Amino acid sequence: MKVLVLGSGGREHALVWKLAQSPRITQLWCAPGNAGTAGEALASGGFTENLAIAADDFAALLEFARREKPDLTVVGPDNLLALGVVDTFQAAGFTIWGPTQKAAQFESSKAFSQEFMLRHGIPTARSGTFDDPVAAKRFCAELGGRCAVKADGLALGKGVILTHTLAEAEQAVDEIMVQKSFGSAGSRTVIQELLTGMEISLHALCDGKTALLFPTAQDHKRALDNDEGLNTGGMGTYSPAPFLSDAELESVGRAILDPWLAGCAADGIDFRGLLYPGVMLTPDGPRVLEFNARFRDPETQVYLTRLENDLAELLLASAEGRLAGIQLRWKPESAVCVVMASGGYPGNIRKGLPILGLAEAGALPSTKVFHAGTALKDGVTVTNGGRVLGVTALGPTLQEARDRAYAAVNRICFEGVHVRSDIAAKGLR
Repeated sequence: MKVLVLGSGGREHALVWKLAQSPRITQLWCAPGNAGTAGEALASGGFTENLAIAADDFAALLEFARREKPDLTVVGPDNLLALGVVDTFQAAGFTIWGPTQKAAQFESSKAFSQEFMLRHGIPTARSGTFDDPVAAKRFCAELGGRCAVKADGLALGKGVILTHTLAEAEQAVDEIMVQKSFGSAGSRTVIQELLTGMEISLHALCDGKTALLFPTAQDHKRALDNDEGLNTGGMGTYSPAPFLSDAELESVGRAILDPWLAGCAADGIDFRGLLYPGVMLTPDGPRVLEFNARFRDPETQVYLTRLENDLAELLLASAEGRLAGIQLRWKPESAVCVVMASGGYPGNIRKGLPILGLAEAGALPSTKVFHAGTALKDGVTVTNGGRVLGVTALGPTLQEARDRAYAAVNRICFEGVHVRSDIAAKGLR
């Protein structure tokens, strides 16, 4: 089996690493990949290859696919789904894993997602969608300024501003809609009431009819310790999160996934891929904050270190509509991923800085250093993005997994490195 993975981040390195363990895969490519995806050893022999093709260069990717004939293409990033890469590959006769452009609207348009939830009775926050900043501010006032102000479109996971006063909410509306701080993604905003409670990440693998629920994980989106600072794409995560029992997880999952599947059927949406609802456990029950339509980064890193199934078989079954009857199997250990970011992230950053200590960290037991924003320059691994590495470790307890992850982090250095020191602390409390 030959597999092509699209993307270049930490999620894609985790996908490549896990796919490489499948004895079915004889060739594995990543376009364009990073310094970590190149050279991952295949269980069948040989190594992963990076391709010098941009992930959004669909013409070049199709030319490669027609020449090499991959049996499965796996899409990592959200923007490719929104651009219709799945539709493009399917039209050319290739099997590709990920939702179509229509189905990807659950992530590419927060307004679409919010309206879908309201229409199909999925528990969510009180909200409104606006293309006029004056009307948006009026709604903020109705909520007393306690709002989640969101750019409607894709904004690299950072298009959300949380506010606690009306002045803050009005400033957020101006920032997104008037100053266009997130570009065209902010032409419309979705404004939700600011919910309180414990936030968790759910993932479900879908094939259009069946949704297989993953265990819980908890992401850390703010840049600084104690959930302070700007929103980021994610500064670390761990799984499982101790806030739901298995029975409670199943109950929460079904309360969201059953009406979601029914709504998709009613609306003619054939969703084959990974659905990721961000969920707030409020005093009034679970509420969906938003949907994502792909594996989330850095949750992918902890999920795939715990997953026992052959990932290639799972993704192919999802793409072909064959998930019914398949059971997901998970290691009982806890997993923790700590993101090492460039100084200044999520703002302006420097690239091209040498990274030291990767071999020493990677040699530690039960530890894997997933590359995200990295590149090779004259044989040296250098920084090439905001989130640089996702240092991930397994342990028999959450505390031991956390200790192992931070022990590895302490062996790696590059100029200006920024790390949160409290990943998984909530789970330990």
